[in-house]
Amino acid sequence: MTAPQRLTDRKREAIVAAAIAEFRENGFEVTSMDKIAATAGVSKRTVYNHFPSKEELFAEILHQLWASSVAQLDVSYASDRPLREQLRGLLEAKMKMMSDANFLDLARVAIAATIHSPERAQDMVNRLSTREEGFTQWVRAAQEDGRLNCSDPAFAAHQIQSLLKAFAFWPQITLGLPVLDAANQASVIESAIDLFLAGYAVPPSSHQ
Repeated sequence: MTAPQRLTDRKREAIVAAAIAEFRENGFEVTSMDKIAATAGVSKRTVYNHFPSKEELFAEILHQLWASSVAQLDVSYASDRPLREQLRGLLEAKMKMMSDANFLDLARVAIAATIHSPERAQDMVNRLSTREEGFTQWVRAAQEDGRLNCSDPAFAAHQIQSLLKAFAFWPQITLGLPVLDAANQASVIESAIDLFLAGYAVPPSSHQ
């Protein structure tokens, strides 16, 4: 049982690796399941056995990128740690993901693939938005602990992450600007935290 299972896993990994290469090289629309199968060295039937559609395969790639980027991230709220320290850890993990060449390349592919297909765009947004829930949970926990004053934790979480994307994602995706260096990354993160805490942090004397 184990040998066939390992072979199946290896084939799946080969399909994903081939799909990443093809999507990065040729884009979503041009890439075919036939080409992915040929690059992976498997039959087209094998590809479809693992992934019912090209959309499902692309969604799996985005999921794997996201999962690997947050695998080491602890999003649990700690009532005994400074908010700034906790936010910095969350945003540094987000920044690391947005600095990954694979992620940026595939994000460009995803955006190009969705421009002419609102349905596909909504599907990808829905898939990715569920992955950001951890940040929202952290904001909600801090709010419930009386340390943040925000009526909509999901909005506040989206807001602070958007402050990063304005400098470290969208210019790279749309204008081809280089990834920010370490000093500029740190500056963007600290500025985002400043704005977030200025708007939402409850003064210590108010939540004894």
